[in-house]
Amino acid sequence: MDRKLLDILCCPTSKQPLALLSGTELAAINRAIEAGGVRRTDGSPQSEALAEGLVTRDRRTVYRVEDGIPVLLADEALDTTQVADFLR
Repeated sequence: MDRKLLDILCCPTSKQPLALLSGTELAAINRAIEAGGVRRTDGSPQSEALAEGLVTRDRRTVYRVEDGIPVLLADEALDTTQVADFLR
């Protein structure tokens, strides 16, 4: 992801800055998605693994990145409390 873009992005709900998920965080979320344990904020299941993601400063909310484009829709955010081994 372009660093200039990342510098200006923020969470649409909390207005916190966003950072790229680390490899460990991404792996933890994808394991939980594979197990069927992750739902989006709107209640729909997140069925596809993330190739890349952005996380808020407090590490509570993740937004997926699809083909290099951040999907910053509050209804499609993922709450990290659903992921048992997510690093906080």
